[in-house]
Amino acid sequence: MKQTILLIEDDAAFGTMLQKWCCRNGFEAELCSDIASAQAELTHKNVDLVLSDLRLPDGDGIMLLHWMRDLNMDTPVIVMSSYGEIQSAVAAMKLGAEDFLEKPMNPVILKEKIEQALSKKPSEAKPVKAVKANVDGMVLGKSAVARQMYDHIQKVAPTRMSVLIMGESGTGKEYAARMIHENSPRRNKPFIAVDCGSLSRELAPSELFGHLKGSFTSAIEDKTGVFVQADQGTVFLDEVGNLSYEVQVQLLRALQEQKVRPVGSVKDIKVDVRILAATNENLEEAIAEGRFREDLYHRLNEFSLFIAPIRDRKGDIEIFANEFLRQANEELDKSVKGFSPDAMALLEKHHWSGNLRELRNTVRRLVLFASNEMITVDDIPAFASQSTNEDLALQPDNEREQIENVLRKTRGNKTLAAQLLKIDRKTLYNKMHLYGIKL
Repeated sequence: MKQTILLIEDDAAFGTMLQKWCCRNGFEAELCSDIASAQAELTHKNVDLVLSDLRLPDGDGIMLLHWMRDLNMDTPVIVMSSYGEIQSAVAAMKLGAEDFLEKPMNPVILKEKIEQALSKKPSEAKPVKAVKANVDGMVLGKSAVARQMYDHIQKVAPTRMSVLIMGESGTGKEYAARMIHENSPRRNKPFIAVDCGSLSRELAPSELFGHLKGSFTSAIEDKTGVFVQADQGTVFLDEVGNLSYEVQVQLLRALQEQKVRPVGSVKDIKVDVRILAATNENLEEAIAEGRFREDLYHRLNEFSLFIAPIRDRKGDIEIFANEFLRQANEELDKSVKGFSPDAMALLEKHHWSGNLRELRNTVRRLVLFASNEMITVDDIPAFASQSTNEDLALQPDNEREQIENVLRKTRGNKTLAAQLLKIDRKTLYNKMHLYGIKL
């Protein structure tokens, strides 16, 4: 059987020529032009050797090596580098690259190095994981929606792209951000999460960019901002839509120039941070209403990651409930073994408007008050006494009251409100206008 070489080269002409050369010399050859597509090939196909260019559109060969080593892939890698990139090639060797070749390559030397690398390959490859999830308290779902999300995380994590994580409150947006960080080349550098909703207009610049002593009344000493603290790491801006317009302007400058200026200073500080942002608000609506800058939105949204509500991931509710039960047993020093089939069915039918946060809190309460080894339907009367689907579909008798209640629940998010009311956004806007409902 022919051995397979994965070629990673963004120069289409050179890549095609290299692929043909491999075929002429008795190898199968797959050609990819970037890291993301290469990761997909390595995850789903058996590859005997990787021959990768050092410079790629979405990163470099060093990132790919980090990713492969973290997933215990022992596939040998040969790095191709241009003149002047020898230092980087040496760094690749330290990470486990089998060898490196300087372009332009001598075909005889190329074949010799490929044969040497293949002769050292172990007979059996180590098992490969799809995504690394070493985040405290995080458990992976198995539904199709969950698998798609993890696949997207796997593809975007090794890159430098900014990611906008969208989803309802309680779906685990910060966990997703941490998974991206842990699967990136920045994993050993700081990950700092910022709750933008708690930042006032006055203190946000100081919190994000720092300040000098005496720059304002309460500045009794110098302060290092989040961006400087997270240098070479990742900053997670949770609920980024809550930032004031003035702070958005400063944030955009920091992202574009990779420089920050502490309050009261006349000097910029160079920083290297990756930005992950999250929101449960429709930022496009916020842009239309003049509350969010469109240029900042596009800067943050180089890649979008949507986290579905738990009610749309029915196959995952049992997985998360059992994990939360394990955590609760440990935390509360209990020994509840599990849920009866009827109790689990009740959990799976519930609407879970608070998503994973609500499910976790519910399981903790059930474990706290449990008097038997198994949690039964009798232990969760609060669910049994109400509609298990929490059907918020719009009823003709009290439309205005329903719309106002749902808008309060969603904190004015009209897209989410329309989904809960089971109407489209245009109908919701028309009814808001009809009843004079204003936010």
